[in-house]
Amino acid sequence: MKVVFDTNVVVSGLLAPASLPGALLRHAAEGRLCWVSSLPMIDELARVLAYPKLAKRLPWSAAERAHFIADYPEGKEIVDIAGTSAIVPADADDNMVLATLLASRADVLITGDAGLLELAERYPILTPAEFVVRMGGA
Repeated sequence: MKVVFDTNVVVSGLLAPASLPGALLRHAAEGRLCWVSSLPMIDELARVLAYPKLAKRLPWSAAERAHFIADYPEGKEIVDIAGTSAIVPADADDNMVLATLLASRADVLITGDAGLLELAERYPILTPAEFVVRMGGA
């Protein structure tokens, strides 16, 4: 199953490995889910991981963050979202996330973002908990 993880899910999974997002990241790392992303989403993750507030909670050095980001695409499908039209009315910054879902033709976008979740009637967008329920458990 092809999934797009929003940045908030990735960060939650890294901060709390025993959480549902943490379990989903492990499933992707184990090859049980095909993690799909795009270069703009990878760039966003790199920026977010460098935020001082987050760096205090996830005590990685700059080198460890860089290593994680460098390895992030490994084993994952990276799609080109250029030319993919996607509009998230609640937050234009999330257009790239929806574009990644559309360009990749992934089965689902997993997010905790309310603006993206508002579009769940039109697109396959679920919270981590909704995804786990639909899949029958983590």
